[in-house]
Amino acid sequence: MCYNLSMCKLTISAYQLMQSFPDGDTARVYLEQLCWQGTPTCPFCKASERQYKEKRDGKDGYYRCNTCNKVYTVRTGTIFERSHVPLNKWLFAIYLIVTARKGISSMQLSKEIGVTQTTAWFMLQRIREACMDDNLNNEFLFGTIEADEVYLGGKEKNKHTSKKQDVGGGTGGKAVVLGMRSRNGQVRATSIPNNGKVIRDVIRETVCINSVLCTDEHPSYVGMPEYMHKSVNHSAKQFVDGMAYTNGIESVWAVLKRAFYGVYHAFSRKHLQRYLNEVVFRLNSGNVKIHTLDRIDAFLGMCLGKRLTYATLVA
Repeated sequence: MCYNLSMCKLTISAYQLMQSFPDGDTARVYLEQLCWQGTPTCPFCKASERQYKEKRDGKDGYYRCNTCNKVYTVRTGTIFERSHVPLNKWLFAIYLIVTARKGISSMQLSKEIGVTQTTAWFMLQRIREACMDDNLNNEFLFGTIEADEVYLGGKEKNKHTSKKQDVGGGTGGKAVVLGMRSRNGQVRATSIPNNGKVIRDVIRETVCINSVLCTDEHPSYVGMPEYMHKSVNHSAKQFVDGMAYTNGIESVWAVLKRAFYGVYHAFSRKHLQRYLNEVVFRLNSGNVKIHTLDRIDAFLGMCLGKRLTYATLVA
């Protein structure tokens, strides 16, 4: 898409973004053009013929479908549906998610766009819901794949008595995340129970057979003859053995932990996968050679059909 904006070749500043979308109407028109290419399409029956503009409470942006007789807006069926936050503030929140290397907290976002912390948290969780790329998750990783697990959470001995789970030290009581990274740069991360069979099952569902699988010495990776398995022994201070190393996936954990400790301070297990989706989205789609607005446009395309209600979120 061609942008008639004053900016450098590959990025746009927050100031320029807010100048380009000074109010909700300009952001709405931009989103309508991006989603409908000038032809309003009913999200209920998918008809694009005989769509008529309506005004509600003196506001533009409403359309009535003459096929199913339902009223809709460009927000309908997206993460923006039934939100009272203007779309220009939504665009700024998405800009921050796309460009912030380690994410942004709901408290900081609430100060940036002038909403309550609860509203900012709900917005961020909806954005994280859209970060899950269904098309990407249906594709297998292939080639040389690095796999590793990471444990998130505090030590049992440091927790309040009411929070302790009496599961011993070490990794006990921590959330487990399995990550896989192709040497071509694609990343997957999944919250899983601490179980070797589950680890092997997730790898089989994600990695193409006959791929080269590089891991550490964890026994959960043993017993998958469909892969060419190469490992390094971290406990013996072995980090590289020819083409066997896990430095790529370890760099993913470095970014995840910086977000965990430095920005969010904690992930609840209930919402952990959404935070993982956010980190993985930035790693997979965060190529700085792609213009920031192109990355935002790609994200907006992922917002369709992913409505998340507050009742569902907190249930």
